[in-house]
Amino acid sequence: MEIKIDGANLTIEKVRKVARDKAKVVLTPDAEKRVSECRKTVEQLVEDGAMIYGVTTGIGEFAKIKVSPEFGAELQKRIVYSHSAGVGDFFEEDEVRAAMLLRANVLSKGYSAVRLSTLKTLIDMINKGVIPAINEKGSVGASGDLSPLSQMAEVVMGEGRAFYKGRLMSGKEVMRKAGIKPVKLSFKEGLGLINGSQMFTGCGALYLYDAIRVAKTAQISSAMTIDALKSPVRAFDQRIHELRPFNGQNVVAENIRRLVEESEILAEGSPKVQDAYSLRCIPQVYGPSVDALRYVRQQIEIEMNSAADNPLFIAKDKAHLACGNFHGQPVAMALDFLAIAMSEISSLSERHINRLLNPNLSKLPDFLVEGKGLNSGLMVAHYTAASLVSENRLFAHPAVVDNSSLAADQEDHVSMGPIAAKKAKEIIKNTINVLAIEIMCSCQAFDFRKGKRPGKGGRIVYEIVRKDVPRLVDDRVLYPDIQKIAEKIKNWEILDAVEKEVGALKWEM
Repeated sequence: MEIKIDGANLTIEKVRKVARDKAKVVLTPDAEKRVSECRKTVEQLVEDGAMIYGVTTGIGEFAKIKVSPEFGAELQKRIVYSHSAGVGDFFEEDEVRAAMLLRANVLSKGYSAVRLSTLKTLIDMINKGVIPAINEKGSVGASGDLSPLSQMAEVVMGEGRAFYKGRLMSGKEVMRKAGIKPVKLSFKEGLGLINGSQMFTGCGALYLYDAIRVAKTAQISSAMTIDALKSPVRAFDQRIHELRPFNGQNVVAENIRRLVEESEILAEGSPKVQDAYSLRCIPQVYGPSVDALRYVRQQIEIEMNSAADNPLFIAKDKAHLACGNFHGQPVAMALDFLAIAMSEISSLSERHINRLLNPNLSKLPDFLVEGKGLNSGLMVAHYTAASLVSENRLFAHPAVVDNSSLAADQEDHVSMGPIAAKKAKEIIKNTINVLAIEIMCSCQAFDFRKGKRPGKGGRIVYEIVRKDVPRLVDDRVLYPDIQKIAEKIKNWEILDAVEKEVGALKWEM
């Protein structure tokens, strides 16, 4: 499996294939030509004595200080050294692979003035499994992910640390074992490797891929709750939603209708004229999250295929342009939006759990177990969900509204995009567990429906869950059950099985 990069056609699905499925990365011939032509431009400008930021000058506050071309290579090396200042745990392998791919894609556009051989070295590292050891904390998202990408650049130089075949070792040893010749940096190449938001954008691409699939799973779990509680399905009538033509609202309503088809439980009818907001308004609440994630995809994929660097070199004009294309604000704001969208999904799911467990609302046994008093049933699983949702609400506070003025006020507005990405990752993890609890409760509720089968989607999920999580008759430890169902969500077993039965759930009208 190969993914061709040319600076223009990356998608989140292609990022996943490289980052998680280890697809090989191939540079297109047109990209090679552009990179080579751009390199000639910077070499000619240096020869002509041009004053170029970060090439023949210092950087940041030191941009006013000229650096002789003879020290060009030393300047680039010291830029990498001085910016490698991260702390904390290491990013996961797929996150680092995603960042490397995105940076290679930026360079392949042919505006960053790196040598073709340097770009090919970075691609070789991806293809041969060289994974730089990069600390999670230290980037503010402008001028890009300087600290994380500098740790990547260290390994390109044969320095720093990296993982190879599961072992952490020096960059020098890793490159030797992988059979890759380290790069001695030349004009602009230190900046070219580090000046952009590819670390948190790469992470964001992976998190968005997961978030979309989790959002679809949330629609499945919601359909199960509707089924289990015999909620009136007239609230999902197509005619209602066509009168309010938001994409997400109509998508969710249609998916719910498909998922509850052939339900024997709902066929019995409901005595209610209408149900509570948490059930009746599922399309109106989950729909905006669907639309938010569509917007996030747009922003991330634009950024992945943009010239995110400073300065930029325009080969056809023999020009160099100092700019701010490294600034991560577009992606940072989008990832904050992703966090809000996923937090709302977990919030509504918790309300479903509440209605399933409260006998006054469900008309089912207290906490979905018989023998009340002696048995507590699924009561405290709801506590866990409430705890996770509370944490999500805290994490949903936007990171992008924060700011620190840095580099002697040269960099006086930063995006804090890496914080937005980290929060989004945690919210997705929490949401998966909340949905696992909702699914656990719905399956238990189905067991009290006198042999009546749920809709097409619910039947599939019930069968999958009951393979490993038996019906709760007497109290038992619950966390293994939650973990088993959560794993079935995370590995997409539930979503894939349901879509195989009912067809792919819609995402766009």
